[in-house]
Parts: sequence; structure tokens; C-alpha cells
Amino acid sequence: MSDSVKPPSRTLIVMGVSGCGKSLIGAMLAKALGGVFDDGDDFHPPANKAKMSQKIPLTDEDRWPWLANLRERILEMRPKIAWHVVACSALKRKYRDLLRGDDTTEQLQFVYMRGSKELIASRLNARKGHFFKPELLDSQFAALEEPEAGEAIVVDISGTPEEIVQEVLRVLGQEQAAASN
Repeated sequence: MSDSVKPPSRTLIVMGVSGCGKSLIGAMLAKALGGVFDDGDDFHPPANKAKMSQKIPLTDEDRWPWLANLRERILEMRPKIAWHVVACSALKRKYRDLLRGDDTTEQLQFVYMRGSKELIASRLNARKGHFFKPELLDSQFAALEEPEAGEAIVVDISGTPEEIVQEVLRVLGQEQAAASN
């Protein structure tokens, strides 16, 4: 490949219920890939954060503007970087459809962080200072529509963060690229 040909930009959306490790894994993936990480929580309007901090689950109406902001960010970053990694719950298929737009799997790929409610609850109870309250976990699992086969890279969160990142890189075929970063 010549220096004048730029490889296509890719977006990874690390998804799952709150407390599954999206932000940690997303940041580690971005670093391994030499990309940029955005935490979807940073794009929530203050009203959404206030609701969650008061133990009130978000509605679809609360989420649409937030998801639209994230989609705009994905499109904004695409011409600027090779890898953009975003942490976003993306619990429902219709949320993932909005985030994906008309992108192909080569342009945008979901990474689903799958874990048991018990493991995630233990992580949430240990987390301090976050606006999301552990009491909302049931509402997250109730809203979750797990991706169908082929819709996402599915990883088991019971492994170490390093093991999870290596698995995602292996599936993406990026082990060598990450080893050089």
C-alpha cells in the first residue's frame, strides 16, 4: 500500500449493560489500535444523568437525542482517525440501528460484553462516584436485546481485561498491529 492511500476508518462500539466494563475495554482497545476512545456517558445530556442518579431508568425518548449525538460523533471522527472506539450501552436493536446508520460491518462493528447479572451487580456495587446506580441494573437487563449471530463480536466478561482485549483483537485480525503500539 502506498503512503498516499489511507486505510479505511473503523468504528468499534463496545456495548452492554452498565457495569460490564465497556469503558475500560473500550479505552484499552483504542490504545491497542492507536485510535481514539469516546465514552458514550460523556454525551448524555445533564437531564439523563440526573434521572439515573435518582435511580430513574431512561426511556427511549430520553435516549434518542443521546444516540443521535453519538452517531454525529462517529461521522465526525471517521475522516480524522483510523480507529474510533465508543463505549455505549446500545441495549436495543433499534438503538444499534441508529448508531450503525448505513455503515457496513467493515466500517462499524459492535463488541458485546456479555456477563451474568450477578457478576455485573458485584462490579456495580464496588464502583464509587458514578451517576448510574446499581438499583437500575434490572432495568438494563430488561431492556437488553442481545445481538443476533453475526451482529457483534461477543466476549465473555469473566476473563481479565487483557484477555478480553486480546480476544477482540484476534477476531478483528489486529493482533500484530496492536503488538506494535
